Amino acid sequence: MSDIVKEFNDYRAKMNDKILADNNKVIKRIFNLDTNAFAEGALDVKTKELLGLVASTVLRCDDCVKYHLETSYNVGLKKEEVVEALSIATLVGGTIVIPHLRKAYEFWDALEAKSK
Repeated sequence: MSDIVKEFNDYRAKMNDKILADNNKVIKRIFNLDTNAFAEGALDVKTKELLGLVASTVLRCDDCVKYHLETSYNVGLKKEEVVEALSIATLVGGTIVIPHLRKAYEFWDALEAKSK
């Protein structure tokens, strides 16, 4: 069985390195803005990750969903919290996000399996 978490992280790191190596000022600033937007602030990191997860699910960005799931897992969010956020995303996004919900569940299960 493939390790979808490792495959995702390896590909993401490889491509981010390639993108950033071009040294495009706008792209670098967008990457920096993204990093800083999810830092601790008036909202805590867990809340921001759940917001990112909901927005990513509604926008149907599987890579974004995977990223926010892994970060949510790493900052200590519980499955019940993540599932509740995903339920809001499904409500807001409609049935068209159900395939992305399936992939999110699969990825969360892979995250849990890696830590065992």
